[in-house]
Amino acid sequence: MSNAMNNAMNRADTVFDTARRLQQAGTPYALVSVIKALAPASARPGDKAIVTAEGELHGWVGGGCAQPAVVRTVREALADGRARVIRIAPTADGHERELGDVLEFGMACHSGGTLELFIDPVLPRARLVVIGASPVAASLTQLAPRVGFAVTLVAHDADVAAYPDAQQIIASDDVATVTAQVAAGAWVVVATQGRRDVQALRLALALKARQVSFVASARKAQVLKDSLVTAGADAASVAEIVAPAGYPMAAPTPEEIALSVLAAVVSLRRGVAVKEAEPVAAGAATTTGTTINARPETARESMPTATASVSSCCGGPGAELPPLPAVKSSCCGG
Repeated sequence: MSNAMNNAMNRADTVFDTARRLQQAGTPYALVSVIKALAPASARPGDKAIVTAEGELHGWVGGGCAQPAVVRTVREALADGRARVIRIAPTADGHERELGDVLEFGMACHSGGTLELFIDPVLPRARLVVIGASPVAASLTQLAPRVGFAVTLVAHDADVAAYPDAQQIIASDDVATVTAQVAAGAWVVVATQGRRDVQALRLALALKARQVSFVASARKAQVLKDSLVTAGADAASVAEIVAPAGYPMAAPTPEEIALSVLAAVVSLRRGVAVKEAEPVAAGAATTTGTTINARPETARESMPTATASVSSCCGGPGAELPPLPAVKSSCCGG
């Protein structure tokens, strides 16, 4: 086997070993591949490198002339999650320009040569933290992994066997215990539904989440929000709690509530506003909207506001029901 082939195989091993390590650590990176090279470029088609947002490069996709453009484009790709093709080539003015779907960078060096590279961002799975041991919480832990979330279930005295789809289970709602195990930036849904609601909301605020959704009626949520502020919680942070959570749905079951909540989280994660409910027929129960301001998983710092409906007795979307006759409790314990 030639030295050139040995070197290529060793570089490939380095690339894939690095990718595996970064994935295990939950660190975003981009896989950069050379798809075209014209002499005297030093890279060849098929050469690859792993590049992080910090500018660390593992592998080979060309020398120092290519790296500034590669690192800049990797950062942009990690910010919005979109793959890109770039060309680095000698140009008369050295400026960058768009050529269809390809962004061309002027070669800063005098060595010449042309490279085309495919930059593919690899982002860690988004984390959904579900707080509570209710039927809605259980349904969320079942559904969320199927749309790409890594799920952490947090509940006081949680039964581990009851949540087989959760990647992580924390059987405590103590703020210090949970924040030590959950990184900032998760999506959080409080689905306690009558059991330790206030403690769960305090915990949710401490997690520095992208968004906190609360499965509760608008009336109940407002009472609890007011109590949090009275007890000293930051009023602006409390105001950002989304309640009721999810899309409007008629006659929701716990599974349907979980579906609506998850659908809203997925929409906001993708930077898409949750649309307001369609008008309902005369005589039907009506809903009102709650503005949602969430940080999508991109570099975009602002996005359209969204709406979510007033919930039912179970905290899910739908019209708020009148009081029931004297029965022990509803399905959700709220």
